[in-house]
Amino acid sequence: MHFRPEQHLRRQDDFRRVRTQGRRIDRGVFTLWWRQREDAAAIPPAVVRVGVVASTAAVGPAVRRNAAKRRLREIFRRHQELVPPGTDLLLVARASLNRLQFAEAETKFIDTCQHIAGAKA
Repeated sequence: MHFRPEQHLRRQDDFRRVRTQGRRIDRGVFTLWWRQREDAAAIPPAVVRVGVVASTAAVGPAVRRNAAKRRLREIFRRHQELVPPGTDLLLVARASLNRLQFAEAETKFIDTCQHIAGAKA
């Protein structure tokens, strides 16, 4: 599956809304904030949107931040069908993400998505 442009969280207001109104799941190597959209007038309800954040304080210099964000975007791209439709995600990277095997980080994301799907049901 592709990671289409309409799937990106872009506006600061969208990021803020996910953090203030959403729920948080801490997985050690990343924190996932999620919020089910109800006010999606301009956004199709089936679209899952994601924003990826890697701060200097949490991850380190630019090379490490970019690597962490690339990993999280790729994991999302591969497993986006596991996220319930109409959900906004915010993935916040930690330094340990770059030290973890890709498959282990993928497993943590899959487990988190199953948790979200169970909480939504």
